[in-house]
Amino acid sequence: MASIPVYNRTGQEVGRYEIDPAELAPRISKQLLHDVVVMYQANARQGTSQTKGRSDVAGTTKKMYRQKGTGNARAGSRRSPIRRGGGRAFAKRPRDFSYRLPKKAVRLATRMALAARIADNEVKLIDELSFSEPKTKEMAAILKALHMNGKRLLVATAAYDVNVYKSTRNLADVAVMPVTDLNALEVLRPRALLMTKAALDVFREKVKAEKN
Repeated sequence: MASIPVYNRTGQEVGRYEIDPAELAPRISKQLLHDVVVMYQANARQGTSQTKGRSDVAGTTKKMYRQKGTGNARAGSRRSPIRRGGGRAFAKRPRDFSYRLPKKAVRLATRMALAARIADNEVKLIDELSFSEPKTKEMAAILKALHMNGKRLLVATAAYDVNVYKSTRNLADVAVMPVTDLNALEVLRPRALLMTKAALDVFREKVKAEKN
C-alpha cells in the first residue's frame, strides 16, 4: 500500500492518498513495457527517408570500356555503388513502420507504467488544478512551489481543461493531457508526473471498468 502526499497550490501538504499499486497492475513486466514503448516510437516515425539506388542516379548505362583486352578488371555501369557518383547499395525507400500490439496488452502496459511510478514515489498529487483564465505565470509558480520546475514533467488532469492547457503549453519540457489519454510512453518518458486527485480517481475507475 502506498500513501501519496497531497499538496495544494502553495506546496503545503493537505492530506494523504492511499492506493495499492497492485490494484492497477499485480506485477510489472519490463518486457511488455519495452515492447509497447517501442511500438509507440515506431508509430511516430515518418518513414519518409530515401536515398538513390543505381537506377535513380543520372548516368549512362553503357559499359565503361570493353570487357576484354584492356588488362583491367571487368567494369559495368558508372552507376555502380562501388564508383563515385553511383547509387547506394540497398538504397532506403519510404516505408510504413507502424504496427499494433493487442489492445489488452497496450492497456495493461499503461497500468503497469503508472503502478511502477507510484511504487517508486515518482508521482506527486495536487488537490485541484484549475484557472479562471490562462495564466502561465501562475502555473509556473505552482510548479515552483511543488519543487517540480526545471524538470521534464507531465501534468495529468481528470478531463481536458483548456485553461490548464494554455497555462502550461509555453512552459519548457512540460506537457499536459487528460488522464484518459495516458499511455505507457507518456507515463514513462518524463522525469516526474503531477496528477490531480480527481485524475487518479478517474484512472482507478477506468482500471476497474477494464477488468470487469
